[in-house]
Amino acid sequence: MAVDKKVFGYPEYDANGEMILSTYDNAYRDMLMDVRNYKLQAGDVRTIEKAGEEVAVLLYNGDITVSWNDKEENATRTSVFEEGPYALHVPKGTKITVKANAESEILVQATQNEGDFDAKWYTPADAPWGYSSKGLFGDTALRRVNTLFDYNTAPYSNMVLGEVLNDRGNWSGYIPHDHPQPELYYFLFDREEGFGASFVGDDVFKSTHKSFSAIPGGKVHPQVCAPGYMMYTCWMIRHLDGNPWTDRIDDPRFTWLYDVDIKGNEITPKK
Repeated sequence: MAVDKKVFGYPEYDANGEMILSTYDNAYRDMLMDVRNYKLQAGDVRTIEKAGEEVAVLLYNGDITVSWNDKEENATRTSVFEEGPYALHVPKGTKITVKANAESEILVQATQNEGDFDAKWYTPADAPWGYSSKGLFGDTALRRVNTLFDYNTAPYSNMVLGEVLNDRGNWSGYIPHDHPQPELYYFLFDREEGFGASFVGDDVFKSTHKSFSAIPGGKVHPQVCAPGYMMYTCWMIRHLDGNPWTDRIDDPRFTWLYDVDIKGNEITPKK
């Protein structure tokens, strides 16, 4: 019997240090991806190898050594709020070994892809943070974004992987927008009591530290975080066959906001 579908979750690590977000047959199967987080203790070694699936491994925090195809790289990241990303992206059947040199947390994102491509190791220099939405909506949607890979840079992939840092109390993904491809957001806050709101269509969920939003294609999905708190979002999109994600589709009811300046309670047409 199929499990009822859901669009939001509050997962926890199990005794083996695994946190399952979406799989191909769980309540979040509309994501068309297998997405899991792992907590590693110093000295732990985790091996990842998936036949028929491409895989991305992203470091959230800690110190790890990653090995694949007779290559090896070390990555250290104190915090997603302070430093840029390190990630490995490999094609099907590639064996990845992750050794934790200190307590660490990683993301493993995977999806079906029978194509072949060269594995790539990403560093912060490959995915620099850049501000978006400057000067729009009274600067209430300021956020920094990095994109590790998408259709423009990795057309051989069936996935997109990136990160967002919301300025404190600001909106993200604003104005409300959608796209046919499913998208998964994983949220972290710079303080564990931090919170926000995540919109999926007409439903609203409380986003908390280590929660996630699984957005089916076609649902609008803006986000907001509470004043005083910075919110991190790992964003993952699954391309559809013959219809890769390349851009968002703004809800036309809100596009008028691009044509005005907002200052306090004053709204004036842009000159």
